[in-house]
Amino acid sequence: MPLPPSTATREHLHTRTMRVDAYARDDGQWDLEAELIDVKGYDFPKHDGSIHVAGQPVHHMHLRVTIDASFTITEALAAYDAAPYKEHCFCIAPDYKDLVGMNLLKGFRNAVKARFGRTAGCTHLSELSYILPTAAVQAMAGRRRKQAGTENNAVETEDKTRSTDPAKRPFHIDGCHALRVDSPMTLKFYPQWYVKSSSPGEDDKAASGSAVSAG
Repeated sequence: MPLPPSTATREHLHTRTMRVDAYARDDGQWDLEAELIDVKGYDFPKHDGSIHVAGQPVHHMHLRVTIDASFTITEALAAYDAAPYKEHCFCIAPDYKDLVGMNLLKGFRNAVKARFGRTAGCTHLSELSYILPTAAVQAMAGRRRKQAGTENNAVETEDKTRSTDPAKRPFHIDGCHALRVDSPMTLKFYPQWYVKSSSPGEDDKAASGSAVSAG
């Protein structure tokens, strides 16, 4: 359901668009291609005295990483279409090859901050990289379903599947409010990992929510 219209009169100032496309490669790896675009809703004067027209990108950059089955980056490439200081911004792109070796699921954002913080990187390219871990998890959901073997071992949702190792708790349990250990969804889809709540009435809510969902 979309947001309701604002009750205030407003002026559009800025739009940031971030997009990630994921691809399965024929060599058994995966490509994630990310794009960031910033546009203003108004004209403004540039450093050289010319006018930057509303809707024309202020920032437009791309980042491609290749990952293996363990979510480790094996290749990385960055490119620019637009940036305020042109070649002085563009020249940092080759440095983002240093993403190679980082693992998207093991301290990735902290590793990016450590390597590309402040003058060592581009604020916007680094921000773009921060969305790669969850995008990679979504991209790999189909692979995890296949590894599960049968539909009886997979949760039929768009983005959550059971772990292929029944003795290992799925990483997304307690990763968000909907899948906290005492939630109705954990009780329904991951009963072996459900933990009874210590709060009065919470277990009744979980059981009720599970029953409603099942219906």
